[in-house]
Amino acid sequence: MPKLMLFCLNLQPMCQFMGNIYMSRNYFLGCVLVALLASCANNAEKPNVPQEQKREKTTQSPDKEKAKTIVFYGNSITAGYGVDPTEAFPAQVQNKLDSLQLPYKVVNAGLSGETSAGGRSRIDWILRQPVDIFVLELGGNDGLRGIPLAETEKNLQAIIDKVKTKYPNAKIILAGMQIPPNMGRKYTTEFRELFQQLASKNNITLIPFLLEHVGGIPSLNQGDGIHPNPEGHKIVADNVWKVLQGLL
Repeated sequence: MPKLMLFCLNLQPMCQFMGNIYMSRNYFLGCVLVALLASCANNAEKPNVPQEQKREKTTQSPDKEKAKTIVFYGNSITAGYGVDPTEAFPAQVQNKLDSLQLPYKVVNAGLSGETSAGGRSRIDWILRQPVDIFVLELGGNDGLRGIPLAETEKNLQAIIDKVKTKYPNAKIILAGMQIPPNMGRKYTTEFRELFQQLASKNNITLIPFLLEHVGGIPSLNQGDGIHPNPEGHKIVADNVWKVLQGLL
C-alpha cells in the first residue's frame, strides 16, 4: 500500500477525534449561549426586582421622627453676651435635650441690646423657620431704660400674636424679668407684674424670673453685674428646663 495512503489512513482516526472535539466545543458553547439567553429572559421578565423590593421596604418602614424646633428669642442674656456661645443657656438646654435623646433643635435668636420694640420689628424674619416652642425673653432692656410699661406690653403682645398667627400649634413660654429698684418702687413692681399679666392673658407658660438665684449675685455674674457668667448660665438653663420639660 502506498505510503501516502497509509499516512491518510493513520490520520483518519485523528481527524475524526478532532472533529469530535470541534463538535463538543460547539455543543458546549451552544449550552452556554442557551443558558445566557435564559438568564436574560428571566431578567427581562422581572426588571429590577431586588431594587423594587428594597424601595418598597424603605417606603413601608416608619420614618425617623423629625426634630422639632425651639426658638429662644431674646436679648444679650439669650445671645450669651460675654461668654462662649456653647456656655450660653440655650446651648446648655440643647445639651440636656441631646443627653435625653429628645428630638429637638434649639435656635438661639438672641440679639445683644435688643428691646421689645426691636424684637417686634424683626419677628417676621425669625418666623420664616418652623417653630414648635417659642421662648420669649425680652423686656429687660426696656426696664433698665425706663421705657413706658404700656409700650413694652404692646410690643410683647404683638410678638405673641404673630407667633400664634403663624404657628397656631406652637407652645409659647414667656420669661419673666425683674429690674433693680433704682427706677422707683412703683415702676419696678409693675414691671415684674407685667409678665405675669401677659402670660395669664394669653394662656401661655411663664418662667417667673429667668435670673432666679443668679441676679444680684456677684459670683454668678460678669463684671457689669447684669450678664451671667458661665456658672450663672448653668443655673439659668436649669430655671428654663424646669418649665420647658413639661412641654416636650
